[in-house]
Amino acid sequence: MSELISFFHQDAISIYSGAKSWQHAIDLSMENLLENNWVTENYIASIKQTTLDIGPYYLLAPHIAMPHARPECGALKTALSLTLLREGVSFDADSPPVNLLIGLAAADADSHIAAIQALSEMLCEDDVVNELLHAENIEALINIIRRY
Repeated sequence: MSELISFFHQDAISIYSGAKSWQHAIDLSMENLLENNWVTENYIASIKQTTLDIGPYYLLAPHIAMPHARPECGALKTALSLTLLREGVSFDADSPPVNLLIGLAAADADSHIAAIQALSEMLCEDDVVNELLHAENIEALINIIRRY
């Protein structure tokens, strides 16, 4: 098993047709982390409130966001989720719609560093990002992640 896939729970990868709003997209990306008690409701509320206060600080690249909050806001375990939205959702007027959300729960300042490094390696390749954005199903997403 690759380093990156080990940060994802088996149910933490999902595909939806779309989201009603950026808040709904955050809920979808955090759903599995919340259900598994890896984050608290306060963690999700903190992401939304900070977004309202300072904007979507977690936009990584066109079509990609990594919603997260500070560990003390309610991250109970280090884990990742991946949510693909077939129809993107707008987080701000100046950025293209987001289709891929990588939910991050970091229980402390260091435990997620390996995951971020592997994600960076994966997301810096345009063809891989294109594969992720156009994956036919969850199994295809898992197979892409397993390469890193």
